[in-house]
Amino acid sequence: MKKITFLFLILIFSTSLFAQKVTEETATLIEVWLEAQKDFEQLPGISAIAIKDQEVVWEGASGMANPENMVQTTPETIGSICSISKLFTAVAIMKLYDEGKLRLDDTVEELLPWYNLEQKYPDSSPVTVRAMLSHSSGLPREANYPYWTSPDFPFPSREEVRSGLADQETLYPASTYFQYSNLGLTLLGEIVEEVSGQDYDTYIRENILEPLQLDNTRTELPESMYGEQLAVGYSSVNRAGNREKVNFFQANGIKAAAGFSSTVEDLGSFASWQFRIIDTSATEILKGSTLRYMQNVHWTDPDFETMRGLGFGVYKGPDQKKWVGHGGSCPGYRSTLMLSAESKKAYAVIINASGTNPSKYAFGINAIIEKAEKDKGDEENSADLSEYTGRYDISPWGSEEYVGQMNGRLVTMSLPTNDPAGSMTFYKHIEGDIFRRVRDNGEMGEELVFERDDNGMVVRMLQHNNYSKRIQE
Repeated sequence: MKKITFLFLILIFSTSLFAQKVTEETATLIEVWLEAQKDFEQLPGISAIAIKDQEVVWEGASGMANPENMVQTTPETIGSICSISKLFTAVAIMKLYDEGKLRLDDTVEELLPWYNLEQKYPDSSPVTVRAMLSHSSGLPREANYPYWTSPDFPFPSREEVRSGLADQETLYPASTYFQYSNLGLTLLGEIVEEVSGQDYDTYIRENILEPLQLDNTRTELPESMYGEQLAVGYSSVNRAGNREKVNFFQANGIKAAAGFSSTVEDLGSFASWQFRIIDTSATEILKGSTLRYMQNVHWTDPDFETMRGLGFGVYKGPDQKKWVGHGGSCPGYRSTLMLSAESKKAYAVIINASGTNPSKYAFGINAIIEKAEKDKGDEENSADLSEYTGRYDISPWGSEEYVGQMNGRLVTMSLPTNDPAGSMTFYKHIEGDIFRRVRDNGEMGEELVFERDDNGMVVRMLQHNNYSKRIQE
């Protein structure tokens, strides 16, 4: 397997039963899976972190932050987190709410005297702070500028956003449909300034980033770090199978909705802060009750498919449980932060490329960890099975099969796959180079037999009378 940078924290055991890092076997499965996904999806680089309450249980990275200069991606690599910025803006709004400086049902006209976007629907409900936080305000998706247009992404200044409002009108009556609106969150950033009396950047830095010690999180992209700690962004894969380098940008007047940069480590700390206060009566930036309120459903679309909290998206995860968080998609970058208040698990992923879904990596890592937690293994077998582990060629029916080990058994996993845990099959050692599949009900299935060359090295495996050759690393 190609050499890959994966960092694992040495954690101190705490009173939390889960507060220890994943086993080396589980970490290897995550590493192998992410590396394969990176290669097959032609991602320049990906970093990720897994949090349990106040602890990092796993973090790692694969690929390049800057392929041209061979700068490796690490968990400390900075990327645009784009719309995850909205969570910080929402926290700022709710801090002002906690302090009694605004109400959720205050209207945008009451808070921003210069607001002059035309309300197209006379019978519309008012455009309120609550409606903007839940994307049910009926406002247009964007300000009146083509800032998502390549190659230069001409994001407007604050003054240009304001002046463009006169040429816009509402898209729907308020409180009718979910309509994702960068304009709405941009206006909430303006409300933070108007109500607090501080400029947006200073308010965010002094009231959120510094108290939480998020030293690598900013309201903009740090241009002086571009190509080094700040990853270079790349496009979606084109027809020729390539990704093109994307021009550097700043979100400027749209920063409250899409301008922030961060690392997975800082996003993990942001998640831990939420777990720290959400089930308590403590106040740390926000009241715990206020954060719980933000993560409740405040808007459900008529199709019952889309649910939003106050700033947070609210989702049903693959485990059929409630998850909250936000994704980010800016030119050349994708990211996600996903949290489960029930399990106090969180995952953050940053990719320096467009056109891929970071949530599948977050849920994939979660599924591998949960599979390992639930696996009872083979307590009677203490043999070292590492001589069988590695990648095997299963073409043309698939690409590769990885053979790893977990809790005294071999485990196979398809590569690539969007469902790593679902593709796993366990095998019990019988004797010599012979293993048998362990069915879900615990009964033994077919044999898996490994064969060696004249030097005693494992070179292929036999299953159902057909061979898969080992790929030499």
